[in-house]
Amino acid sequence: MTLSRWGIQHPLPSVLAFVLLTIAGFWGLHKLPISDLPDVSLPTIEVAVGLPGATPSILETDVTRKIEDAVASIADIKKINSAITEGSSITRIEFELGRDIDAALDEVRDAVMRARRELPADIDEPVVQRATLVGGTLITYAVSSQRLPLDELSWFVDDSVTKAMYGLSGVGSVTRSGGVQREVRVDLRAEALQSLGMTAGAVSQQLARLQLERPGGRTEAGGAEQSVRTVAVVRNASELADYPIPLPEGRSVRLSSIATVTDGTAEPRASALLDEQPVVGFSIRRTRGSSEVAVGEAVRVAVAALQVAHPEMVFTEVDSSVEEAKASYNSSMIMLLEGALLAVLVVWFFLRDWRATWISAIALPLSVIPTFAVMHWFGFSLNLLSLLALAVVVGVLVDDAIVEVENVARHRAMGKTPMQAAIDATDEIGIAVIATSATLVAVFVPVAFMPGVTGKFFREFGWTAAAAVLFSLLVARLLTPMLAARFMGHLPVSTDDSPLMARYLRWVDLALHHRRIALGLALLTFIASLALIPLIPKTFLPTTDAQRVMLQVELPPGARLADSLAVAAEVRSRLRKGVPEIKSVFTTIGGDIDASMGGGLTFPEVRRIVLTLEFTADRKRRTPELENAVRALLKEMPGIRTQFTAGGPGDRLTLGLTGKDSELLANTSRELAAAIRSLPGLGSVSTSAALLRPEVVIRPDPARAADLGVSTVDIADAARIATSGDVRQRLAKLNLAERQVPIRVQLAGAALTDPAVLGQLRVPGARGPVALAAVAEIRAGSGPARIDRIDRERNVTVTAELNGSPLGDVMSKVMSLPEVRNLPAGVRIVPAGDSEAFVELFVGFALAMLAGVVAVYVVLLLLFHSATLPLVILAAVPLCGGGAFGMLLLTGNALSLPSLIGLLLLTGIATKNSILIVDYAVLGERAGLPRDQALIEACRKRARPVIMTTIAMGAGMLPIALGFGADGNFRTPLGVSVIGGLVTSTLLSLVVVPAAYSLVADVTERLRARMGWAPRAHAAGSVVLERDGR
Repeated sequence: MTLSRWGIQHPLPSVLAFVLLTIAGFWGLHKLPISDLPDVSLPTIEVAVGLPGATPSILETDVTRKIEDAVASIADIKKINSAITEGSSITRIEFELGRDIDAALDEVRDAVMRARRELPADIDEPVVQRATLVGGTLITYAVSSQRLPLDELSWFVDDSVTKAMYGLSGVGSVTRSGGVQREVRVDLRAEALQSLGMTAGAVSQQLARLQLERPGGRTEAGGAEQSVRTVAVVRNASELADYPIPLPEGRSVRLSSIATVTDGTAEPRASALLDEQPVVGFSIRRTRGSSEVAVGEAVRVAVAALQVAHPEMVFTEVDSSVEEAKASYNSSMIMLLEGALLAVLVVWFFLRDWRATWISAIALPLSVIPTFAVMHWFGFSLNLLSLLALAVVVGVLVDDAIVEVENVARHRAMGKTPMQAAIDATDEIGIAVIATSATLVAVFVPVAFMPGVTGKFFREFGWTAAAAVLFSLLVARLLTPMLAARFMGHLPVSTDDSPLMARYLRWVDLALHHRRIALGLALLTFIASLALIPLIPKTFLPTTDAQRVMLQVELPPGARLADSLAVAAEVRSRLRKGVPEIKSVFTTIGGDIDASMGGGLTFPEVRRIVLTLEFTADRKRRTPELENAVRALLKEMPGIRTQFTAGGPGDRLTLGLTGKDSELLANTSRELAAAIRSLPGLGSVSTSAALLRPEVVIRPDPARAADLGVSTVDIADAARIATSGDVRQRLAKLNLAERQVPIRVQLAGAALTDPAVLGQLRVPGARGPVALAAVAEIRAGSGPARIDRIDRERNVTVTAELNGSPLGDVMSKVMSLPEVRNLPAGVRIVPAGDSEAFVELFVGFALAMLAGVVAVYVVLLLLFHSATLPLVILAAVPLCGGGAFGMLLLTGNALSLPSLIGLLLLTGIATKNSILIVDYAVLGERAGLPRDQALIEACRKRARPVIMTTIAMGAGMLPIALGFGADGNFRTPLGVSVIGGLVTSTLLSLVVVPAAYSLVADVTERLRARMGWAPRAHAAGSVVLERDGR
């Protein structure tokens, strides 16, 4: 007994099963998080090491190389990236996909601990951690107040705001931008130190040793234990100023006599402004698996509560990706409903019976809703790609039900009872329905196993689409026949051929009598479609019209915060005058920058300004036009480099150059950047080749230093403490109720501007402190501002803003440049950033499509028990290329990620149409009809359901092709390619597939005759053909 027959005879279990599946689906929908893109957690571990004041060159030699060498022997490492700037080194170890990240984290920690003894003693302890955050910044706020000073406002964000945010589920990090850090400053007077023979280091160390609260053990008194503690702390800066400092000869002086003590702020290294008003900003990132929309709304509720509790504060939302995720979700759901409605209207147009229409239409909700339960079980989210999977199969989901209902209607027209018509129709069509669904699943599942990072994104797409198709098959085989047997009326089905059908059958007959010509024309169509590919632009993702963009302005190395503030004010002034579409500008200086997909590591620097430009909603110019206007306005400003940070994958071209000779690498990258600038249509082109930063180089005289008993370490410590203070963990602390405020000892800022003062610094020696100039030479020098490394070699990145140009076309032009083809010896190009992801995407989709075709062949081989029939069915696949590529070319859309998804979907749809025709032809031959007559009969009976399902699919894709709503630019190429491919594939396969079937069958029979094998009966089908009662 087949499943359909059992469902017809036992309706209650079928109904109960789908009721339970629907309840589970609604529960899964309620639990599913909403996000813009799938959460992709790459097996990446970062090792961060700090050494305040150290130059990049020193850190590379003393820290970075040793850490890289220590971790290089760990198994399954894909790439090692390192970035070094002043005082900080970060090494990112990227492992192969599938590596156990917990085991890898333990191995990296062990390797770093082994290397620790070779690292400098005064470094901050290495921090080894894996990436647990996903996506970029979720939401950013600016906080301002007319009453509180900037340091109190900063503490409010660090304390109250941070506590409130971390109390919310899904919040992964809270990062402050701008503001200042409270600090007790002890500004030493250089002349006082010289007269007393003291060093800045000695004062800092004495304060650190005296300003303490330490445990002192345990004692007993009165028969009870008591703890002992030593308390030597001051409560405020005025008490600290009266603190006695011992001198080398035994006397002591008050701290206020040699220094100015103030309870103030640390040297500002960052700033944030909303338009022209100084503010303190904070940004939120979420954890993996959390809902972008839910976390964003929870943050807004918490901020509103803070606003009520602190009315003197003003919270302004300056950036958010929550609206994008919410709009993408809403537009996807609306598109899903619109596509379903259009598909249902198509069914009604053909059947003209509301009962048959709702029996077909019920397959849509009963296929989509249980899919939500599967998505929740797999840990997916409602994102752009998973919802897109449901949108692209919305036309497919109703196809099986249409075929079943249409076949039942045809059998009712033969005069059968409703029950018998349903049983016979479902038995007749069973193999075809199972084969069509199985081939679609065979097409979608390989997408879930695509290699690389892009494959991780498409895991949810493949499994979601496959689950929905399987549920539609279950509905078509279990529920639709049962409903048709009980509720469907007697539909009028004409037994006479319509004029259109008669004309079509004449074309089929002509193709059967001229098979080679028909197949030759089909081959020419396929070749012509391939010829269209070079004419279509290729890119990663279609360009989007963003509401906000981030402009990065970079000053030369050595620029101060005041210089950055002045440049930022000038940039804002120019933008206000030249771009009226700008609504607000949020400026951050010295903050972190979100990297693009596959991008490099970033560091906060006072010379780097990031302006978040928010455009008005009613603007007429699109984002690429506004970006061009901004570039034109800032082009004449001297001494700055500007570029827009990546708004998403595919926004820029990235080329990585690697080699051992850093000077040759820098020169090559500059030549390559100059060559890329000559290409038309691109935005800013920049290189990460480090500019030289000014340095003061202290070179000890070994003979004099040895004679006076001065070591190089003492010289370096004295210079560091005098100019910037001791490292943070060695500083004395002022204990307050809720926090500790560091006490920083250094020379007064005015003294540091005099080069002679640096030479008079006191350095501890064997016979007392000596002047720095007596044991070392002080001169001006320069060094790299930043060093990048990849796989233990120097690395330089050349980046070009695409400005709406297709990534693939730009890559082709760049790779043909003489500067790329004739690289110097020792310099080579390595995949980097979006360029690497672009190549990975097309290779992954090519492999997925190939695997899908092979899987379809295997499925059809198992179902039809024939090695040649699957080839006939797959002959329709190349026929969809002409329409898909032609429509992309006519509409001006690029061959990108969404259009590749469309081509993948067409692979399954084209085979579906062929299966319906081939299956009926096999049944006809089994019933004793001649081959050509069986093919004509198959075309007569199956042309109507083929056209119905094709139009229903096209109607379901129409809202996607029109591109209304959020992410319309992303979806449009998919809908356009599918609709174009559907038209050509359906029209050609209705004629070409019968000709291919006839030719392949004849060739097979001749081969069997030559080999002396007996003719083999077709195994497909299990019922005798019934021809409308005739």
